[in-house]
Amino acid sequence: MSKHYHLIGIGGIGMSGIARLLLRQGIEVSGSDVKDNKIIGELIKTGARIFIGHNGDNIKGADLVIYSSAIKEDNPEIIEARRQAIPVCKRAQALAQLMRDKSVIAVTGSHGKTTTSSLVSCLLLEAGLSPTVAVGGIFKNIQTNASFGEGDFFVAEADESDGSFLYYRPKYSIITNIDREHLDYYGDFQNEMLAFREFINNTDKDGCVFCCYDDENLRKIMKDYKAGHVFFGINEKADCYPKKIEFKGLSSGFDCFYRKKSLGRFELSLGGVHNISNSLAVISLGLLMGIDIKAIASALKNYKGAGRRLEIKFQDARFTVIDDYAHHPTEIKASLLAMKNCRGKRIIAVFQPHRYSRTKLLLDEFAQSFDCADYVILTDIYAASEPPIPGISGYGLYERLKKLSPDKPAVFLPKEKILEHILNIARPDDLIITLGAGDIVKISDELAASLKK
Repeated sequence: MSKHYHLIGIGGIGMSGIARLLLRQGIEVSGSDVKDNKIIGELIKTGARIFIGHNGDNIKGADLVIYSSAIKEDNPEIIEARRQAIPVCKRAQALAQLMRDKSVIAVTGSHGKTTTSSLVSCLLLEAGLSPTVAVGGIFKNIQTNASFGEGDFFVAEADESDGSFLYYRPKYSIITNIDREHLDYYGDFQNEMLAFREFINNTDKDGCVFCCYDDENLRKIMKDYKAGHVFFGINEKADCYPKKIEFKGLSSGFDCFYRKKSLGRFELSLGGVHNISNSLAVISLGLLMGIDIKAIASALKNYKGAGRRLEIKFQDARFTVIDDYAHHPTEIKASLLAMKNCRGKRIIAVFQPHRYSRTKLLLDEFAQSFDCADYVILTDIYAASEPPIPGISGYGLYERLKKLSPDKPAVFLPKEKILEHILNIARPDDLIITLGAGDIVKISDELAASLKK
């Protein structure tokens, strides 16, 4: 490996994971990002040198420059690296290099990647297999998004958003679902389907592909796949499926069956049918790897969750505040449905749309995704480096919601007015959930701090 790596966009969750793994291996790490954040502060403490703002001078001395999917080719540091003939690669290419001597377990899909990959990590830790981990959120059992293990396995969340998951050659692949997502990159859904098909074909033929049977798109792709594969899902036609599902707030229980044989009762420290489905993938993997059923059950029960995935920010006898990364209509519906099983008479959903392109493409789907919410607060779009699209706005989404669901209690507010509004309307037994992939998490943090007072 080269001695000095420079990471553009180092403050992001994926890039910071690579930085942590590189630092653990004794490699000099520098990086840059547009603004400071908590992750950057932690990386500096562990030895990274980080610049705020992008400038060609930042890459001085670098042997390799790595950039995230959010960084464009016109970035001054990429331009300077190419001018100096310094090798440049994408985040996924760097991660593939880090994996090369390990048996890779890659988790992908339009939704549920972070929860499922961190659940897999929990399973391998519980089984004493000391995995290396690189997931897309803070895995709370180890309080980080990436850690270096001494064992043979590397658990990776495989990002499909820019096709970079095709760099991986996993031994085991888990695919949670395929939805109409990232079409700004793929152009159309058919291209997205072809990319997932290629990812599946990249899996070691002596390994196994684990697919969700409930997803029609996955069933289509897997129809002609001849190598080892297992279907998991809520549908009893799957190889691994549940019966007697029971919800207790944000936890659940179910009887698990594998190819018609009962494996017993499992307790999962997560709510929502979608998370039961995710856990079935992990159970299936554990069985194939020969992990003891007691260790599998213990992992599901002892899993502490991932940051921004139905994360409880505050709870007392009166209020519950939850934050969730949901930024696609399918995810919003699943998260709000999970909320229905929690204590609380009224669900207040606060949603910050993420990207103009996604909002434009799925405007009607977004407007119809709040059925399980009793009160909806919408705010402006988080651009995520995209230029505005004329006629597409958070207020436009609010107008569409009111047109399609005129009786749904809903308001549009600038972000800075949301906290005051919630504090004015909140009443005992309310459950307040913030949703979105942008900086809406700050609202839940501020609300939690206010309610603590």
